[in-house]
Amino acid sequence: MGGGQYPRFTLLGQSLGSIVLGFEALEKLTPNFYFDTMGYAFTYPIAKKIFGCKVGAYVHYPTISSDMLDKVQEMRPGFNNDQEIARSRVFSTGKILYYRMFAYLYSLAGTFSDLVMVNSTWTKGHIDQLWGVNSKIIYPPCDTASLTKLPLEGRQRIIVSVAQFRPEKDHSLQLQSFHGLLSNYPNFRQGPEKIELVLIGSSRNQGDESRIRILKEQCKELDLEDNVTFEINASFEKLVYWLSKAKVGLHTMWNEHFGIGVVEYMAAGLVPVVHNSGGPKMDIVVPYNDHITGYLASTAEEFAIKLANIFSLSEKEFKNIQTNARENVIGYLASTTEEFAIKLANVFSLSEKEFKNIQTNARENVIGKFSESVFQELILTIK
Repeated sequence: MGGGQYPRFTLLGQSLGSIVLGFEALEKLTPNFYFDTMGYAFTYPIAKKIFGCKVGAYVHYPTISSDMLDKVQEMRPGFNNDQEIARSRVFSTGKILYYRMFAYLYSLAGTFSDLVMVNSTWTKGHIDQLWGVNSKIIYPPCDTASLTKLPLEGRQRIIVSVAQFRPEKDHSLQLQSFHGLLSNYPNFRQGPEKIELVLIGSSRNQGDESRIRILKEQCKELDLEDNVTFEINASFEKLVYWLSKAKVGLHTMWNEHFGIGVVEYMAAGLVPVVHNSGGPKMDIVVPYNDHITGYLASTAEEFAIKLANIFSLSEKEFKNIQTNARENVIGYLASTTEEFAIKLANVFSLSEKEFKNIQTNARENVIGKFSESVFQELILTIK
């Protein structure tokens, strides 16, 4: 099922592969209820029509979305739209046709689901449109209890990025943004006002190792070597150490479906600067009691400006944002699969009116949306 097996037509190849995998699994053990959390929508027709299962789905990320189509149509390069295709009108047109065909098949497969849950408002918008359903939003459990105990005081002039070294995380944009910050404020390069960027992430394979080498070369080209630290495959203790010292949490992925890492930033007392898209924009870095909890940006220039804004804040202003950010996410605290299952159950026992009330209250007061007690209560009554 790995993407490396399908260097071209990856979406279609993986989806067809999932059909074979799903059939083999269902043939060996046929359940009454088939619950997919991997995004293998093309297995739903088989599970339902051939094996007679009820089908449920918890969707983390739509396999295809209108945003992906828009990127190709606008001929914008990206990790899933390489330069060769983006530069060619002919290749872009062909890819658009392929995406539209795949979107149709994906939409058709989704109609075989009996129960659909999603992890964010952004994901819900795309899945509801594609599958013609009214999915339920169930935010993923985030074990942030220990991070909320970190002191808010004593933070150093450090920016932390926590993300796997995958292409979609766009670490290159982080380096470009940091270069813009240091170019605009040369005094931030060294001395008492020096700012450091720490990139923390895992390296899974040779592809990740290659990306890390390229990023280190980019640091040399941008003259950032004295201000950037790489923490590869860091231990949890090392991660917590940096989260306890840093002021800012940086996240640059476009259309991140949810953003557990951003939640962890905020719980740990960091002020987040995140991409102005996806789950971080719509569900996490949102006002708390009409006060800001972080900053949104899209380009290297915008990220540089927002970073500069944070380091220009007074201690009191910074403390206020820290506090609001932590309170905003203090409830992403379901730490076990049992807690998660209980909350899933409760949501589906609610009437439409009850569900709507919870949605509205969550928008207005996200501490309720993310609190541990609320998350536990939401699962207790699933039938």
